[in-house]
Amino acid sequence: MIKKRTDVVTEEISKFQNNTQYRSNHKKDPGMFASTSTMDVSSVEFKSRAAERKNDINAVAKKDVITLPPTTTIMGVIKTMTSKGFRRVPIADAGTKRLEGIITSMDIVNFLGGGSKSLLVENYYKENLLAAINAGVSEIMQRDVAFVTSKASIADAVEMMIQRNTGGLPVVDEDNRVCAIFTERDFLDLMADTIDYDSIKDYMSTKVKTVPFDTTIEEAAKIMVSKGFRRLPIVKDGILIGIVTASNIMNFLGSGKAFEKMVTGNFHEAFSEPITSLITKDVIWASPEMDMGDAARLMIEKEVGSLPVIDNDVLCGIITERDFLRAVSSTYW
Repeated sequence: MIKKRTDVVTEEISKFQNNTQYRSNHKKDPGMFASTSTMDVSSVEFKSRAAERKNDINAVAKKDVITLPPTTTIMGVIKTMTSKGFRRVPIADAGTKRLEGIITSMDIVNFLGGGSKSLLVENYYKENLLAAINAGVSEIMQRDVAFVTSKASIADAVEMMIQRNTGGLPVVDEDNRVCAIFTERDFLDLMADTIDYDSIKDYMSTKVKTVPFDTTIEEAAKIMVSKGFRRLPIVKDGILIGIVTASNIMNFLGSGKAFEKMVTGNFHEAFSEPITSLITKDVIWASPEMDMGDAARLMIEKEVGSLPVIDNDVLCGIITERDFLRAVSSTYW
């Protein structure tokens, strides 16, 4: 469990402040360190800060939530998610704004050949991708939506996300109208400076599924859906060269690049490219000894949802936003 340290001697604070990696990546937060030998991030302070806000999901949920009607085409949804950088979009009635479903990047990957939703393309649209993406999103959206009301606490939302294995929850009012959305990233932003400094090795996932660099986009999509992974580390000659996410695959279609590979309109043509073509960022990684607070801030700074963990040039794990959710909730709530 994450330790609740209430007192840290001056020597330990000095070591932490002088850590070159921390200094190079993060500005000193005056709220993090006391002027004496006591660190100002303690279990007492955390509980006080959490207590102020934990009964109000509205304090942290995003109010400027975008919803789309169920008649929106699948391609229309993909373009919206790609342009806005969203992993999920609530689907709501165009007039009443009442929640009817949700669509995620993993649903799109499933639809694009990764899982059961791709049967819509294969059977009904005879593998014609152009025809399939013009179907209404109601064909593939999730109808059994995990959500919370605007009166829920943050603790309620976190518990729901863990139970339903989801990275985001629409927030609805008393009339079931979507008024906000709460995600794993919102939780990470909230907790980044209040997480105690235990090593990520205690919370990372050690069973990491990697794929070789010549894996096709379609093959990667199938692995993501069958294994339930939103991201896959890519290796070449035993070296980690990048990470591809479900959003990368979705954006490949949303950007129009997928259509450049098509000749007959068959969706297999569009996704026969090697997965390495989707790598867009240098690998941002962590060591097993990096503390949870530093890892959270690094993920926020670099705008990534996970960090591969490397020890002696060997990939030994991965820590994700979901891991932070579980770690903090199991300790404080």
